[in-house]
Amino acid sequence: MADGRAHEARPISGSRGTERSQARRAELLATGRTLFADTSYDALSMDDIARSAGVAKGLIYYYFTSKRGYYLAVIEDAVAELVLRATSCRELPRAERVQRTVESYLRYAQQNQAAYRTVVTGGVGHDAQVLAIRDRLREQLLSVVAEGSWGPTRIPPLARAALVGWLSSVEGVTLDWLARGQELSPEVLCGLLTRTLQGTLEIVARFESTLPPPRAGRREPLPAQAAAGAVQGSA
Repeated sequence: MADGRAHEARPISGSRGTERSQARRAELLATGRTLFADTSYDALSMDDIARSAGVAKGLIYYYFTSKRGYYLAVIEDAVAELVLRATSCRELPRAERVQRTVESYLRYAQQNQAAYRTVVTGGVGHDAQVLAIRDRLREQLLSVVAEGSWGPTRIPPLARAALVGWLSSVEGVTLDWLARGQELSPEVLCGLLTRTLQGTLEIVARFESTLPPPRAGRREPLPAQAAAGAVQGSA
C-alpha cells in the first residue's frame, strides 16, 4: 500500500500530470484553510488532516514534508490570494486603484477571517516564519498603495513611515471589525480607511515636496453619512 500511495503522489510526466499534481496540492491547501480556521495547530494531527482531506497521510508528507510545512504552505496560499486581490486593479486610474485595493483587502478579510487573523497576528505563538510571511505581505501592499498614490517612484523614508503607520491602523481596525461582528458595513469601513489614507498623503505632501498631495476636490461623504443625509432630506 505504501508503494501505491507514493505512486499516486508522484507527478505524472507531461503537462497533464503537472496539472493534476497542482490541482491535488490546491485541494489539500483548501482543506488546510478550513481545518486551521476551526481548530488550533496543536490540536490537529496529520491523521486528522489526512482524514478530512480523504487521502493517505503519505500524500500530505509528499507535498509538504511535515505538518509545519503544510501549515506554512496554507498561510502562504492565503497571503498569495490576498495579494492577488489587492493587485488585480493595476489597470485602473490611480485614485480608483487605491480604493479598489482597500475594498479587496476588506473583502478578503471578511471571507477568510481565520486566515487573515493568523497572518496579521503572526500565527501560533508569533511564529518567526509566519511573521516573515506577514512582513513580505506588508511590503507588497505598501508598494501597491504607494504606486497608486504617487505612481512609480522611490518612497522617501518619511513617506514610508507614514504608510506603515496607516497600514498598521488598517490591520488593527480590520481585526476589531471582525471581532465585533462587522458592525460597520464594508462600504463604510472602506470609506473610512481611504479617507484616513487621504489625510496621511496630505501630511506627507507637507514634508516631501517631491510627492504631490491627493487631487483637490469635494470629499464624498461616507456611505453612512450619505444615507443619513437622504433620510433627513426626505423628512
